[in-house]
Order: sequence, then structure tokens, then C-alpha cells
Amino acid sequence: MTPEEVVAYAEGLARIAASGGGPKALASHLARATGGGVILEDARWRNLATAGSARTPASARAVVESAAPGRAVRVVAGNAHLGYLSLFDDGAGDDAELLLRLTAAAIGVELARDASGQRERDESFWDALLGRKFHDATTVRDEAAARGIALAPSYLAVALEAEAVEPGTHAGSPELRAIATDVFRSGESELGLAERGLSLLIFVPAARAVDASNAKTAATLLPKSLARRKTSLRVSGGVGAVVTPLELAQGAAAAEAALAIGRRVYGSGHVAVYDELGAYPLLFEGAGVERMQAFAADALAALRRYDEKHQTELERTLKIYFRHGQNVKTAAEALSVHRHTVFYRLRQIGEIASRSLDSPHDQLTLRLAIAIDELHHSS
Repeated sequence: MTPEEVVAYAEGLARIAASGGGPKALASHLARATGGGVILEDARWRNLATAGSARTPASARAVVESAAPGRAVRVVAGNAHLGYLSLFDDGAGDDAELLLRLTAAAIGVELARDASGQRERDESFWDALLGRKFHDATTVRDEAAARGIALAPSYLAVALEAEAVEPGTHAGSPELRAIATDVFRSGESELGLAERGLSLLIFVPAARAVDASNAKTAATLLPKSLARRKTSLRVSGGVGAVVTPLELAQGAAAAEAALAIGRRVYGSGHVAVYDELGAYPLLFEGAGVERMQAFAADALAALRRYDEKHQTELERTLKIYFRHGQNVKTAAEALSVHRHTVFYRLRQIGEIASRSLDSPHDQLTLRLAIAIDELHHSS
């Protein structure tokens, strides 16, 4: 093609975009100019448009991943990967690559504009959930369907905040969004995103226990993953509990509390899990008597079940051990057993309660649970 022909082709793309033709019309323009078949797919290989009379495969994925016949280029907008534009059986020769890239650039602008509008519509839905604007699950499902959102039955809430690693660099929301979308991407349901102050809230679909476990692992490993990527960001975060869409505000509050507690206890660059913070949420949130009693019962439940089943005295041993300043010798005398027996019981307690008696955090949890129990249940 001559330079004039290339300019004319680019002007054709501009006219289509200006008239609101959209990505499908742009793909058709490429098909007409090359005589080939064109496929436009999103970043998950879902078909957005097919154009031209030439034969095309169901997807261009094999072109990208297995070097199958055909030409494929990424459709991007800035740092965001929006999809793939592919060309098959064209007769344009060496010019096809240039036309393909010009068209992909034009489509990237259109998809980014569409994505921006869709993102605003999606975020208004998640904001409404956070604001408790819906009063029943049916309304939530209907509103999600009306917006084209594939709603999961349950979600794990994650709160992230970014700070720049080096002074003078910007810890921008777009970069954090891109990273979060990549890390927590779900193949079945929509990933929810919403901003609250400096925090980015991510609602990860968790229909199964393994989904929640994988998301929790991904979140806790995120600071290390970012360090390996050598990005300009350092991320702190919190992971809430698995909740239904109607309970999303509750899950987000737990994630934000975990973020605040984790930053104060562990410092920045750490992702804390609410359910693993022991007594800290209780103290941070100023819990009432009923919740404190529930906390104590939960923290001591495993020991009590074991004692009841095996007729042992693990809970009593732990109380006496703490009461005597964690001195094994005096605890053994109070229990009228050998000190080796106390050592053995303490190992059992750690395993059964899933707490380490060498950890100040776990000690705080168990000490507080015992104190609450004795305060409210002892005669």
C-alpha cells in the first residue's frame, strides 16, 4: 500500500469511530480492506465480533498460544489489556500487519470508552450494595441481571491501599485496579470493584470454599508478588469474611478493619486476614458483652470439645499456666502433675486450638478469651 492508501484507511477508521460505528464496524472495515476474516475477542477470549466472508476458527486463542496460522494482535488502552484482534486468510500480504495494528488501536479506544461507562454502571451497583440500598436478595439479583453482571452466590471482600515505594512516585488507583483484576480474576462470575476513600475494595466470587481459600492466599501473597514484579507500589490490605451479596457491607467492614489492624500491628506492606487476627478486632471495634462472650466461646471451643471427649484438663491447664505467669514448675505443682505433663499438655493445646503459645498475638487471644469467660461465667 502507498502512504496515501494507508492514510485513507486510517481516515476511514476515524470516520467510523466518529459516527458511532463501534468495534464491530471497525472490524468489518479491516475485513473489507484485506479480504480476510476478522475476529475480535475480549481478554477472556469471548467473541465480541466476527467480520468478513473468509473462513475463521471459533477463536484465535491458538494463534496466540500455539502459533497456529493467522495473525493476532493485542487490543490495549494504556496499560489495560482489552482483548485480541485477529485476521485470517487475508490477501493483503505485508500490509495486513499494519492495517491490523491500526484497527486494533482504534478498537482499543472504543472498548476503553465502553469499559469506562460500564465500569461506572457496575461500580454504582457495588456502591449501592455497600450502602445497603437493597432490602432482599431477589432485588439484588434482578438489578445485577439488568446491568449484565454475573452475580455469584457469595463473595470474599478484600480491601487494599497502595503507597509509592519511592518518594516522588505516584501510587495510582489505575495501577492498583489493574493488578487486583489480574490477581483475583474469576472465570465464572463478575469481580466487584469499588473505591472508598483511599481503599480499593475487591469483591472476589467465592461460591465454593476453595474459591475463598485461593482468594485469601492470593491476597496474603500480594505484597511479595508486587515485590517480584518490581512495580512502584507497596500494598497493605485486609481480608474479610465470605458473605452473600446482600451482606457485602458487612464483609467490606471486616476487610477494612483487618487492613487498619494489620497496618498498626504489622506495619505497611502486609495483608491481614480478619478471622486470623484473634482478639484484635474485638478491641479495635469496641465489642459489646454478647460479642465478647461469643469470641471467648469460639476461642476455647476446640479445647472444651477435646476435654469432654477424652476426659482431659487442657482448658484448666491453660488457665493455671497463665495464672502462674507461664511458669511450668509452679503450674505443675498447682495441678499436682509432673512438669513434663504440663509441657505435653501445652503442646496439645497449641495443636488443638490452632494457636502458638510462643506467639504474643495468640497468647493475647487465649488470655482474653479466658478472662472474658471467667468474668461472665464463673460463680
